[in-house]
Amino acid sequence: MLEGRDMGLTKAILKFAAPLPKIEEFERCLFIGPHPDDIEIGAGATAAKFVDMGKQVCFLICIDGRFGTANAPEGMVGDKLVELRQQEAKQSAAKLGVSEVHFLSLKDGGFYEQKELIEGIAKAVGMFKPDVIFAPDPCVTSECHVDHLNVGNAAKQIAYFAPYKDIMKEYGAESAPVKALAYYMTAKPTQYIKTTGYVKKQLDAIFSCHLSQFPKGCGDAQSIPLYLKLRSIEFGIRSLKGCAEGFRVLGVTQMHCLPEAGK
Repeated sequence: MLEGRDMGLTKAILKFAAPLPKIEEFERCLFIGPHPDDIEIGAGATAAKFVDMGKQVCFLICIDGRFGTANAPEGMVGDKLVELRQQEAKQSAAKLGVSEVHFLSLKDGGFYEQKELIEGIAKAVGMFKPDVIFAPDPCVTSECHVDHLNVGNAAKQIAYFAPYKDIMKEYGAESAPVKALAYYMTAKPTQYIKTTGYVKKQLDAIFSCHLSQFPKGCGDAQSIPLYLKLRSIEFGIRSLKGCAEGFRVLGVTQMHCLPEAGK
C-alpha cells in the first residue's frame, strides 16, 4: 500500500516538475520502422491523422524484410522480395498520405552491425530534422525480434544525441532539433492520440498493400485487423477518446538522469 502511494506521489512530482511534451503539437514527425509494415501496424492511424493535420511526416524503414517469406508468393525470396516489400511500403505509405519514404536496406534478422543502423538513423534524422521521432519500444519484455529491439535502441540513442552537432558529426550526420521520442508498440503508453476515423485507413493501407505478408485468407490477415480494432477501442476507453493509439513519450528532460520517467 505504501509503495503504491509513493508511486502516485512520484508521478505527481514528475508531472509538475518535468511535464511530457504533447506529441500532437509537433510539426515534423519521423516514423522509424524495423521492417516494411511495422509503422502502419504500430502507428499507422496516427501517421494518417498527422498528415491530415498538415504536419510533415516521413517514414524511415531500416531492415529489408528479405526473410519474411511465410506468406510471400512462391519464388519471391531474397532481393526479389526486398524489392516487392519496398514497393508495398511506398504504396501503403501513400494510402496514409505519406510521400517521403526512405530505406536503410539492412539485412533482415539482425545480420548487420549495430553501428550501421545507428549511423543510418542519424543521417536520416539529420536530413529530415524532426521535432519528434516515433520508434518501436525496445523495453517491451515480450519482444523477441532482434530487429525491433535494435531499431528501438538505435532510435533512442540518436533521439538524445540529435541536437549535439559534434556528436552527430561523428556519425557522419547533421544535428537536428529533436524534442521528443514517442514509442509505439509499447506496453506502457503515457500519451494517446485520438484516431477515430483513421483506423479504417490504417487497415486499408496494411491489408490492401502489404500482400506479400498478409495475402487474403491467411490467418494474420484476419487476426491482426481484429487486434488493431480492439487495441484502438481499449486505448480509446483508457483515454476517453473513442478510438486511439498509445505511445510512451519521453521529452528531452526524461531521456537522461531521470529514472522515475521509466516507471
